[in-house]
Amino acid sequence: MALDILVVICIGIGLLAIGLGVVGILRFPDVYTRLHAETKMTTLGAIFICLAVILTEGGVYLATKDVGHIILMLHTLLALAALGFTNALSAHAIGRAAYRSGIRPELSVVDRLKEVKSDD
Repeated sequence: MALDILVVICIGIGLLAIGLGVVGILRFPDVYTRLHAETKMTTLGAIFICLAVILTEGGVYLATKDVGHIILMLHTLLALAALGFTNALSAHAIGRAAYRSGIRPELSVVDRLKEVKSDD
């Protein structure tokens, strides 16, 4: 029962993280900040969803002693490692291609004090 609650919490956190990544894609101004939001949130979401799979399969293994569940847990860890590596690599490649094609980042700091004329 406690394991089921933990699995649901992990899935919820994973879906929330992936949802925040989608919001970041829609709201951020340029390709660089969008890449940052998407890669960080997708990786975090994948970690929690894979953790839910590992917890579920671990619970089933303890109940049945079937080795196939251990193999699925190891495959999930391998997929998670590959996803973490390829997310970072693809974000770097997309960011580099955008920079080389002439797309420059938006200004992230707006200095409104320059716009105000002082009486000094």
